[in-house]
Amino acid sequence: MANKRDLKRSLNYSCSSLFAECVAAYICTEKADHNTVDATLTSILRVHSDFVRRVSHPEPGMKAKDYYKHLVTDFNKQASELIDQIEALG
Repeated sequence: MANKRDLKRSLNYSCSSLFAECVAAYICTEKADHNTVDATLTSILRVHSDFVRRVSHPEPGMKAKDYYKHLVTDFNKQASELIDQIEALG
């Protein structure tokens, strides 16, 4: 990780891509439930705001390198769960 700005850019890019994929899956699939899509989109927005907030305010007492490594691992886990939800739409 070069700096916080680059990490935030990566988070923004990843979440916007997930959001676009979810909207595309809803548009292209007739069987997608509107409520499920809304819940998935809300989850994406919550994950985005949570992780950007966590980048800005690291936990005190923890080494920065370890904290951000753990943050990236948590984000990847959340992103894979969101990808599974999007795949389930189609």
